[in-house]
Amino acid sequence: MTFPPLVPAGDNPTPIWGMSTRARLARIARAQGFVLAEHAAGGAALIVDLDYVFDPLWLKYVAAHPGCAITRGGVPVIAHVTPKQPNPAALTPVPQETTELENTVLRKRERPFMEKLTPASVGTIERASYQGAYKGVTDLLTKYLWPEWAFHMTRIAARWGLTPNQITTISAVFCVIATWCFWTGDYWPGLAAGLLMMILDTVDGKLARCTITSSRWGNVFDHGMDLVHPPFWWYGWGVGLIAYGRPLSDAVFWWCMAAILGGYVVQRLIEGIFIRRFGMDIHVWRRFDSRFRLITARRNPNMVILTASLIVGRPDWGLVAVAIWTILSLIVHVVQLAQATTTRLRGQPVRSWLK
Repeated sequence: MTFPPLVPAGDNPTPIWGMSTRARLARIARAQGFVLAEHAAGGAALIVDLDYVFDPLWLKYVAAHPGCAITRGGVPVIAHVTPKQPNPAALTPVPQETTELENTVLRKRERPFMEKLTPASVGTIERASYQGAYKGVTDLLTKYLWPEWAFHMTRIAARWGLTPNQITTISAVFCVIATWCFWTGDYWPGLAAGLLMMILDTVDGKLARCTITSSRWGNVFDHGMDLVHPPFWWYGWGVGLIAYGRPLSDAVFWWCMAAILGGYVVQRLIEGIFIRRFGMDIHVWRRFDSRFRLITARRNPNMVILTASLIVGRPDWGLVAVAIWTILSLIVHVVQLAQATTTRLRGQPVRSWLK
């Protein structure tokens, strides 16, 4: 799809996430495939008021709606002018205050933020843009525990000029430390390192979205590490039980590993099949599926189980509990895929409840 050029209007010296609104707009344009221009040159164009900061989601929405203008407090902020309608003030207003959009990447339906940027509003807008960068459907720790911690760490990283890939690299170091500690039965230091790793795993993505610095390599680096490291944690936890003094029998240990590692791989395969077959994430089909994502047997919910078991001094029970929960979660995934397939065979649409 060819987009009309972006034409910045005005200027704003107040920085947001360490950059000017003009620099931020340039980054958004580059990321989304727009071209910046100084003038509309008589053709279609998106006129953008630099006094305001907004969620990048708005640009493609306005680009797909010629003759409309997204307004904030009645003021046109992003206007799609055309040769027939060259006056932004005469376009069809679409109030930001009452308009919701679906964000398929972040698995949520929301009213994307749009605020006037002044020195007094920087903190409010940075928090709004951070919340806008957060996934709507995710696990319980990421959704309820990490946000405030990760917000302040994201602001610090932006002020220090750290890149998302640098944050991911630091996260990888803590990931390795946690793995080693689990392997040697030093569970509490391992959990501390794992906690830092998991928070930084949230920070790198939010930093990339808030500063508009996402990259193909960064996406591969971050998601690749997320995909690969959990089995090493679970195996290391099981081996560390010997040093801790609560070893499992060989039969139980290998049963747990088969259940956890096998269930993890098959769950991921089912999620991939669902995306390929139905064009959406398995966790956004129905409201139940989104709620189950909070607790399904992935890294963060499993860490809650292991931490609880360590508190009572029985990390061996924790590993067995994770194995059982992985099998139960796998069964739910199988049922989800079967239900969606049956729904389509009956001629009924399979679409996200977020639409």
